[in-house]
Amino acid sequence: MERDAEATRRRLVTAGRAEFAAHGLNGARVDRIAAAARSNKAQIYHYFGNKAGLFDAVWNEVVEQIIVSVPLDVNDLPGFAAALSDLYAEYPDLPRLITWQRLEHGDAVNDLGVASVRDRSAAIAELQAKGLVSTRFEPQVLLALLIHIAMLWAVANPEVLVVVGLDDRAQRREVVRRVVAALVE
Repeated sequence: MERDAEATRRRLVTAGRAEFAAHGLNGARVDRIAAAARSNKAQIYHYFGNKAGLFDAVWNEVVEQIIVSVPLDVNDLPGFAAALSDLYAEYPDLPRLITWQRLEHGDAVNDLGVASVRDRSAAIAELQAKGLVSTRFEPQVLLALLIHIAMLWAVANPEVLVVVGLDDRAQRREVVRRVVAALVE
């Protein structure tokens, strides 16, 4: 039986994504990843060099997923933030992986992510120059605020969520949309 290298690599990334979301880079175990991928530890080292290399591959996939799934709609920044919030609700591993990346691998910068932030910030700057969006914040800061407001419900403390009492995804989405609308006006 011929081996399918790309299928093996894909299974390792998928298993790595689940393991890293649950345990972070330092807590993840290559034996669990290999078992979940129906592979072996040697394949992780063969394809990715080490556990951190596999994490980088997962991180690249996460960044690409976010960028592709939620393009910036310059005509609807509140809708952009709401769609990003929906993505985080649909894929709860995304905020977890973002948090782990920042905590354990924060010095690693993804070039695609940086380019996307620059492009999206430039698009917001154009809106600001036309007077269509508030200039209270620099475009890069405004984009950062939109991104983090979108992640509000995914990273809020359980105590805050209990007191706020918004369990309905549509209500949470609407709060994100309203907050961003107030921010950009």
